[in-house]
Amino acid sequence: MPATVLFVTAASAKVAGLELLTPTGEQGLVYPHVQDWITAQLKNKMPVKDISASVLVKGIKQWSVFEQKKAGKIIRTVFKIT
Repeated sequence: MPATVLFVTAASAKVAGLELLTPTGEQGLVYPHVQDWITAQLKNKMPVKDISASVLVKGIKQWSVFEQKKAGKIIRTVFKIT
C-alpha cells in the first residue's frame, strides 16, 4: 500500500485524549510501503517509534505517525496510507 509523507501542524486541542494533527496541504515523497521508509531509517541507525495510536490526522482515513530523535529534537513523520 503506497504511503505519502504529509506535512502537518499540531492543533492546540485534543480529541478524545488524542493529539490532533492538521495537514498543511503539502505532500512529500511517496513510498511503495511505509516499511520501506522504516527500513531506510533503521539502516542509518535511527530508531523510530510508532505513535499512530496517540494521534489523529484530520481528514485522513488511514495514517501512520512515527517519532524519532535527531540532534536532540523529536521529529515526527506522518504518512497517508492509500
